[in-house]
Amino acid sequence: MLDQIKGLHHVTSMAKDARQNNEFFTGKLGLRRVKKTVNFDAPDVYHLYYADEFGTPGSVMTYFPFPNIGKGRPGVGEVGTTVFAVPEGSLGYWRERLEKEGVAGLKTEISFGENRLVFEGPDGDGFALVEAKGDERAPWVKGGVPSDDAIRGFHSASLRLRDGGATEELLKFMGYENVDQSGNVKRLAVKDGNGANVIDIETLPGAAFADLGAGSVHHIAFAVENRAKQLEVRKALLDTGYHVTPVIDRDYFWAIYFRTPGGVLFEVATNEPGFDRDEDTAHLGETLKLPTQHAHLRDYLEKHLQPLGN
Repeated sequence: MLDQIKGLHHVTSMAKDARQNNEFFTGKLGLRRVKKTVNFDAPDVYHLYYADEFGTPGSVMTYFPFPNIGKGRPGVGEVGTTVFAVPEGSLGYWRERLEKEGVAGLKTEISFGENRLVFEGPDGDGFALVEAKGDERAPWVKGGVPSDDAIRGFHSASLRLRDGGATEELLKFMGYENVDQSGNVKRLAVKDGNGANVIDIETLPGAAFADLGAGSVHHIAFAVENRAKQLEVRKALLDTGYHVTPVIDRDYFWAIYFRTPGGVLFEVATNEPGFDRDEDTAHLGETLKLPTQHAHLRDYLEKHLQPLGN
């Protein structure tokens, strides 16, 4: 069993409208935009990052807004719900806030003994807020949400699978352990993780497979401290028979990718070098940053990309 992985690093999804996406996460949810850059493989599309003040691994929600993308169809073989941690006693504030903001799909429930507020993103994305006990992570305090209520980072991600067995074994190999079960949902967690260290597996044997589109999670990334730890994980996965990409430089972290037995794309990302490598912490996410190979496109992209509004 591996011990290098400490929980989630980031979750990357797809959207249709960049401005609407930016307003939802910075305005409605009060997160900080910590990076405004472009998709490495499609530089005419933004890659937007939202997180806490510093872009701490375990707090980073990222988006590719494709203007012409169709809406995703929920199903198995994907991340169903991305869950953020908030302080105990704060869900009343959040329900009132999100109702006032016109957020869809609001529903209060109890899951694994935790109070939870389910809601949808602009493209039907599946989200929830969970009152997390003892979460000492510092929130972004300049996003319009009181510090006593603000999002601390991720709590968990839920995988929807036809058969969760093989993915469960993979997660155990990656350092996760079974901690609970409720109906058809198994909960796994990394001990002494980074706070974003829970994965739920929901098994739905007869469900249709998902179609990726706006509102779908493209991949989830797991955090390792540095490149040396990442190489250890890569070798172990290769030795186990997984097809893993070479290490790819994503400017703010190094990444490897592989497809899970249930169909979900996993990434393992380094905590280094971080989002302040090309911007001062006080000004993260304010200016358009371009990968070196796309720097020559700046004039075109600054005219072509949709203005975000802030």
